[in-house]
Amino acid sequence: MHTYEIKPLPYPADSTPGISAQVNTWHHDIHYASYIKGRNEVEQKLDKMRESGDWSALRGVKLAESHHASGQILHEVFWDMLGGHGEMPEGDLKSQIIKDFGSTENCLTEFQEVAKISRGWSILAYDTGDKNLHIYMTDFHDQAVPWGAIPLLTLDVWEHAYYHDYGPKRADYISAFMKIIDWNKVATRFIGIKNFKFAYSAEVATKAG
Repeated sequence: MHTYEIKPLPYPADSTPGISAQVNTWHHDIHYASYIKGRNEVEQKLDKMRESGDWSALRGVKLAESHHASGQILHEVFWDMLGGHGEMPEGDLKSQIIKDFGSTENCLTEFQEVAKISRGWSILAYDTGDKNLHIYMTDFHDQAVPWGAIPLLTLDVWEHAYYHDYGPKRADYISAFMKIIDWNKVATRFIGIKNFKFAYSAEVATKAG
């Protein structure tokens, strides 16, 4: 049985200008922690099902599994990519963004516009199938993102992420978030994912072998 641990914030809770220590603490210690707890509960239930052979509750458990696992991953990426000054360096990531979006401005604008209309997340992801960057909108943690897409940068726009600081002014929260992205971390994550050799299909796997 797998056991998942709560990752600490990668920086002090009071070190993200535009996102208060109170929001970081609530967001991490209550909301994010609930996904870890839920994922571990799923593992326990699956372990019992495997032992007993009783699969009658499997559908609900499997729906909870994707919900909690995706919630864990998206939150961890959310915090891991912050702590910077919002300046994008030259390099492979910037070149890929210009190739896929036409300009860095186009990419950043689309990312923010998606955040304004999403009920859950705006996600900059690298698709290991078509080898392109995409910006996806998901209203829930485990919806609307295709298989093979790996998140590089995630923006949580559920109200618990900003309402204490901004009330209904979501656009102000989005602007503040963009100013504290650590694009060096995003670039490092991108290079690691891009260079990883994925067998995306049986045909690719055969050719790779």
